[in-house]
Amino acid sequence: MDEAQQALTRVISRERIHERVRDMARDLSTAFSGKEPLFIGVLNGAVFFLADLVRELTIPCRIDFIKAASYGTGTTSSGKVRLTKEVDLEIGGEDVILVEDIVDTGLTLKSILEQVEQKGPASVHVCALIDKRECRTEEIRVDFSGFEVERGFLVGYGLDCNERHRNLPDIYALG
Repeated sequence: MDEAQQALTRVISRERIHERVRDMARDLSTAFSGKEPLFIGVLNGAVFFLADLVRELTIPCRIDFIKAASYGTGTTSSGKVRLTKEVDLEIGGEDVILVEDIVDTGLTLKSILEQVEQKGPASVHVCALIDKRECRTEEIRVDFSGFEVERGFLVGYGLDCNERHRNLPDIYALG
């Protein structure tokens, strides 16, 4: 059975996602009050989360994107990370918030953090919808976390398996 035919079990409802995103936006607005942070979304998965998140902010912000790939065509990390799109806006001296859909092993995020930190930002913070600490192989700090999920390969609300299921409004475990 391929990924397109596997059963999906709902893990987080769209209502709970939107509630948590509003809470996170409130926390970010408070933490960065009086500032105009640069939100950098990690493509492709973070698009849905980033769009919903910034619309709930009460502070001004700027938005850019970076793209990295590590999964290829499977449900486990290839162990290799390649950046396929760099940030276009100036990062030097900026308060940067990296926005990820999910942080599991931390390998991809570690590579992105290294690239961003080389450009001299005032600060760098990580905001992730899903934090899978149990899967961590790299030491990564998630400053703003939506949900902690222990197990399962997740799809929906931007999360994918072979570019499938991103469009689902809820988050499911692929099984």
